[in-house]
Amino acid sequence: MRGTTDSVVRDALTSGDPLPGTAGFAGELDGALVRDVLGREPLFVDAGESEGTVPDWSYDPTDLTEPQLFPAGHILGTGELRAVWTLPDPEPFEDRETAVERVRDAVETSVDAVDTDGLAIAFSGGVDSALLAARLDAPLYVTGFPESHDVEAARSAAERLDRELHVVELTHDAIERAVPEIAAATGRTDAMSVQIALPLYLTAERVAADGFDRLALGQGADELFGGYAKVEKAPDDPRVEADTVRGAQREVVRTLPEQLPRDVLALRAAGVEPVTPILHDRVVSAALRLGDEMLVDGETRKWALRQAALHSLPESIAMRDKKAAQYGSLAARELDRLARQAGYKRRMDDHVTQYIESLL
Repeated sequence: MRGTTDSVVRDALTSGDPLPGTAGFAGELDGALVRDVLGREPLFVDAGESEGTVPDWSYDPTDLTEPQLFPAGHILGTGELRAVWTLPDPEPFEDRETAVERVRDAVETSVDAVDTDGLAIAFSGGVDSALLAARLDAPLYVTGFPESHDVEAARSAAERLDRELHVVELTHDAIERAVPEIAAATGRTDAMSVQIALPLYLTAERVAADGFDRLALGQGADELFGGYAKVEKAPDDPRVEADTVRGAQREVVRTLPEQLPRDVLALRAAGVEPVTPILHDRVVSAALRLGDEMLVDGETRKWALRQAALHSLPESIAMRDKKAAQYGSLAARELDRLARQAGYKRRMDDHVTQYIESLL
């Protein structure tokens, strides 16, 4: 069992508790396969022929002939697949002061519990990674083209925190080399998946080359705390079905089991193990109790997290807006440029994906 002990999972199965105090888990337990409710640990089964009640399985899809992602929150034993955990739907906090206090306690407890031995931090200068940098004694790394938003933001934030920053410079050669490696590791060739994984993968490569085997990331903060424009604009944004901000938050949280394997597999392929304290159950539990105005206050997304972060960070960093990694690093822009240079024009259907597949 990866992620926690067998006894914790047994207790969670007995109680039905979807958030039993872990950072995710998956594996075989007493002759059955299980995966936590948020799918924080990837687990794959072979969709082809398999003897016995439990199919061939692995944490790495490249080990299997026909890998299929095992559904989060499920158990498979005696030939039966069934859901055992679903996300809780608790009542929101009664007031914003309590909400900020509970979020701060959950985040600080989870971050402070991280072992810094062999650890580096993926640092973009935004509130998520800055919380890690402010509370963990580990080197900071950012990846991007020299003129990119992420590199500039990381430099200014590192200076504000009086921390040294290692910059991993993105180049076209690095992108062309990494794209096939990312696709092979993750089993994904769509443009968005590769664009998102690129800066993570290249950061992890550098971190591993520098002798570190673990990389801390602020993953999950946008989903849990209302960091997306489509959550802020619910119900008017067609990308979500929910008619409230809180409903949209839960909608994007439910996408994590599909998203996280991409990042975990890319990082492991580059030689490091991801560390994601903001995805700990105690943080998830607090985030799911945030009401609309605690998630988004006017035009301020991730309001509760930002207010909680003021205990650890200067206001200029805690309140700073941040771009998604694929855009802030310029990885998406330059991958598009390479595709067009190779003859895959924008008028073509999904031209970047076609270019990616041509490199394999």
